[in-house]
Amino acid sequence: MKHIFAVSLLIIFASFFTGRLYAQDKKLIPLTRYRLKDTTTEAKQDTNRQKDLSDILASIFRKNYKPSKNNDTIGHKPIVSFVPAIGYSLQTETAATLTGNIVFRSSSNSKVSSITTSMGYTQKRQFTLPIVSTIWSKDNEYVFIGDARLYVYPQSTYGLGSNSDIEDKQHMRYNLFRFSEVVMKNIGGDFFLGAGYKLQQHWNITYKMPEDDRVSDYVTYGPTASSTSSGFSLNALFDSRDNPVNASKGFYAAVQFYTYNKIFGSNNNWQSLIIDVRKYYKLPASSDNVIAFWSYDWLTLSGRPPYLDLPSTSWDTYSTTGRGYIQSRFRGTQMIYLETEYRFKITRNGALGGVVFLNGESFSAAPGTRLESVQPGYGPGVRIKLSKVSKTNLDIDYGFGNQGSKGLFLTIGEVF
Repeated sequence: MKHIFAVSLLIIFASFFTGRLYAQDKKLIPLTRYRLKDTTTEAKQDTNRQKDLSDILASIFRKNYKPSKNNDTIGHKPIVSFVPAIGYSLQTETAATLTGNIVFRSSSNSKVSSITTSMGYTQKRQFTLPIVSTIWSKDNEYVFIGDARLYVYPQSTYGLGSNSDIEDKQHMRYNLFRFSEVVMKNIGGDFFLGAGYKLQQHWNITYKMPEDDRVSDYVTYGPTASSTSSGFSLNALFDSRDNPVNASKGFYAAVQFYTYNKIFGSNNNWQSLIIDVRKYYKLPASSDNVIAFWSYDWLTLSGRPPYLDLPSTSWDTYSTTGRGYIQSRFRGTQMIYLETEYRFKITRNGALGGVVFLNGESFSAAPGTRLESVQPGYGPGVRIKLSKVSKTNLDIDYGFGNQGSKGLFLTIGEVF
């Protein structure tokens, strides 16, 4: 019952603010040449037939209401919006959030820049404050991507590897501060190269020993009261998607190489690599339905990362890997992840859609060990169009996994 109540409140809150929702509200790094405004006659006719949640509600409660046309009115003057919401997820249970967004253009030919913050407090007494920014320079020659987060985060761990048992849950609590900044330059076409710096600090780390006095993977790996990872990254990206928020075609490939070193303040010397690849097709080709594929490989190349910095379920940038499992359900030195999703219209006006998804993830345990069993996740979902301008959806998914794992997953913007 509380799931339905939370979803209902989220929809009600969102309906009052959809006029302020833009493509960058969820996907904060739109590294493509996609433009919100399409001046072709065919595009205008198509978008004018589309409706979102605000159109539907207004048509019910206002007389002689006509849906607004899709005009991109974002200019030099910043547009500020705030969205209060009540939601639910496996890792937070019920959560209250206040999200603020500032969007603008550096020049008339620039992509939309955004600064987004979301302060939240959850039923599990978790506090989160992320500030994520994507700032495009004049004519999109450079893009500056920032990510700063402060978490007070009670959360459980389940051991290392994808063979870990859900009954081996071990309660933890910690504070997290993250600072990351990347600068990328357009090399030509849809290709970008750049570099950045990343700092992750965990402190006040506490844990509860298992009741049967077993030695947990966390203790074996090496418990600490705090940890620091500080280092630099090299970044490459190719992005030909038609819409970074809700792609219907195109290809995306990002490579992120990180090197952390004691001379930069890290506890250990270690290196990691993230390879993020996505492909989208219309299926059937003449329809608006889309089949999408996602590969996300998060690899430790050398050294020994702090336990909480190891690859883990739903700890990717947008916390969307592993639908069907709670965040941190699986953790290990190496992570291999694959997912496919079929997205289809339910109503002709695009206001309501659906998805079915299937994913699989495999982790190794401690450094030097092999990948273990592939753990599947699957389920259906509903999409409610919040903004027909940016094609931003409210995602309501129900995922299932092994060992009785299941739950509701809510996001704004497509999962990938």
